[in-house]
Amino acid sequence: MALPAETAIEASRLALRTLGVATTLALATPLAAQQVGDDVGSVEDPQGDPGDPQPDAPSVSTAAEPEEPPSLQDPFPEVGPPPEPTGDDGLNAAGDREIDFESDVLSYDSDADLVTASGNVVLRSGDRSLRADSVSWSRRTGVILAEGRVRFVDENGNQLFSERVELTNEFEAGAMENLLLALRQGGRLAANRGVRESDGTIALEQAAYSGCDVVTSEGCPKEPSWRITAERVVYDPDEQRVRFTGAYLELFGARILPLPGLAVRTDGGAVSGVLVPDLRFSESNGVEVSGSYYIRLADNKDLTLTGFVYTDAPPMISGQWRHLTEKGAYQITGYATKSRRISDFTGIETTGDSDFRGYVFANGKFQLSPEWSVTGSIRRASDRTFLRRYDISRDDRLRSTVNLERISDSTYFSLAGWATQTLRLNQPQGEVPVALPVMDFRKRLEDPLLGGKLELQANTLAIMRDVGQDTQRAFARAQWDLSTVTGLGQVVTLTGMVRGDIYHSDENFLTDTALYRGNPGWEARGVALGAVDVQWPLVGQLFGGEQVLTPRVQLVATPPIKNLAIPNEDARAIDLEDSNLFALNRFPGYDRIEDGARVTYGFDWQLRVPNWELKSTLGQSYRLDTDADILPDGTGLSERFSDFVGRTEVRYRNFVKFTHRFRLDKDNFAVRRNEIDATVGSRRTYAEIGYVRLNRDITAVEDLQDREELRGAVRVAFANYWSVFGSGVFNLTNREEDPTFSSDGFEPIRTRLGVAYSDDCLEMGVTWRRDYETAGDARRGDTFQVFFSLKNLGFR
Repeated sequence: MALPAETAIEASRLALRTLGVATTLALATPLAAQQVGDDVGSVEDPQGDPGDPQPDAPSVSTAAEPEEPPSLQDPFPEVGPPPEPTGDDGLNAAGDREIDFESDVLSYDSDADLVTASGNVVLRSGDRSLRADSVSWSRRTGVILAEGRVRFVDENGNQLFSERVELTNEFEAGAMENLLLALRQGGRLAANRGVRESDGTIALEQAAYSGCDVVTSEGCPKEPSWRITAERVVYDPDEQRVRFTGAYLELFGARILPLPGLAVRTDGGAVSGVLVPDLRFSESNGVEVSGSYYIRLADNKDLTLTGFVYTDAPPMISGQWRHLTEKGAYQITGYATKSRRISDFTGIETTGDSDFRGYVFANGKFQLSPEWSVTGSIRRASDRTFLRRYDISRDDRLRSTVNLERISDSTYFSLAGWATQTLRLNQPQGEVPVALPVMDFRKRLEDPLLGGKLELQANTLAIMRDVGQDTQRAFARAQWDLSTVTGLGQVVTLTGMVRGDIYHSDENFLTDTALYRGNPGWEARGVALGAVDVQWPLVGQLFGGEQVLTPRVQLVATPPIKNLAIPNEDARAIDLEDSNLFALNRFPGYDRIEDGARVTYGFDWQLRVPNWELKSTLGQSYRLDTDADILPDGTGLSERFSDFVGRTEVRYRNFVKFTHRFRLDKDNFAVRRNEIDATVGSRRTYAEIGYVRLNRDITAVEDLQDREELRGAVRVAFANYWSVFGSGVFNLTNREEDPTFSSDGFEPIRTRLGVAYSDDCLEMGVTWRRDYETAGDARRGDTFQVFFSLKNLGFR
């Protein structure tokens, strides 16, 4: 309605005053639609005067025919993102809400008592804001109506897009049509109609939800891979939860699965409910279908119960309990079924009644104080093939441990215990050791006289076997190190170490390898070691980049040590390689110490040019004496001159990574150790290959047999989100390398092929795996698996 000329100025003043404080005045009086009761929302199309009767339920109409929910795409891409929430509630000192606004045009209809702002209207109250083409306030009804490209942002950063939004008396969205709710955590809700309830929840009709991105990484719009459509959706911003009624899962636009009682968390957290089932086929169990129910007991603890049904095996159940406490976290996982076992020694299924079979795995860590912590893990299976039979794990041993630790700036203390269950057929469990207790204490001191660092250590170990040798050990060690840089740039390190050992052992004759037995009863040993290590980094330019050549020489000397009188429990796998070339003791544990005097020499070379990096290491050692009784032939250390060992690494950006480790025979340069690991490609399309060949000809020690193995994997991505992949492990060891093998030099162990789809919110695929070895009731053959995972929905 046009205003008379004589009242135009007064009307303008009234309009400015009204929109400046109108919303505050309006917000001080509840809408008529909310005076009826707490369970009534704002009216969709207000008519009449304040105080007229209103319905007893939210005014969300029910459509006669199901309607297609609107798109999840941004309806107004030209509208920029909102600012980050600051925590401002928009209230002044008196507790009244203050609202700032701006617009291009302001008008007032005196007949309708209606104030209208139009043209780029923006209202702000704390972290809440509203943008629209026009906003009107009816002084009669108290209703504020925003129309035209409306975007409402709440205090949590959630964005509501619509063509028409009715605001409540607390500057909150009321009745809405054709709306999109973009949650700050990433999910999106679209609906044909909606209303905000008096308790703050938002009720939507004919709605759709998805946690997928609606734009690609390049910023182009894309349809979500999945979405949930529902007749009714209720969003609770306080609980950050969305509940669905009449929900269906749509995959690439096709409705495929009803989801009764579905509820999801918008913050990415999990809610109780049924998880997506797994489907698999294997030679051992036939067709397998598994389903899980997830129970969210609290934010810090949950329980997952799973049932497995097979066509060729009895059913199985499992459960997983997880708990996060104030001091730490732990989890307990268990499997249980009743079926026939196999013999631990023959691998043949037993006859008679079925027995209980199962597996338990529990682990956790608790930080008792800033210094003290306790870590534990328990893994036990009912028999040796249960894990392989049901494809839970392919480990050949299960370790259980507990460890109490104290760590400070200068001290370390550990009190631990270890127990191992063997899953290898034909290996008696009684021969597997239990280590309890294992104690280690270390203290670092600053030497005030010579400027070096002094470390003190005390260590004890007790190893027990039901059938076999028992060993107890205790030692004390002091080691001093001093590093300095000379005027010419050489890095010189001086080391001095003394150690005293006490051992006790019995039933030594039960150890098959004589080198490992030691003398029964009590034995004592003293150790002294001195070393000088010199490195000289030389820096220069090469091929437009920088190179660093570092020659290195080390002298290590010890008096004769009583090694063979001492049992060897932890230093058996001796083998010269690049990682231990300059180690003070090239044995891996404490029970053996390389004695005598030796000189080790070699170099490190590194070249860096744009996009490329090359590293290389080569070295050898020379013994000044010929006493090498504790070093078996084939280890590369048994003679005065050792074999040559080295490593080469090549890297091109993040596209090519190549590592080659080798040991060359000092006499004829035969390759005694050859390891290759290479990766070519990007994160989505790549090829990997690994090869190892140990040609050491060691016959005196069973732990160091020759092996040759090849493994490879490849993945090729196509059509944006699809990929095909394959992998394999192959045993290349023949009877000449190891007489216990029946292979002709090429024996597949395991192969796998598959196709997969993976985007930001969906992962699915089919995998075929073939195992070529039988272990009891874990039969060789094919396994097919279908996997499906909805990301951002709490589904596995």
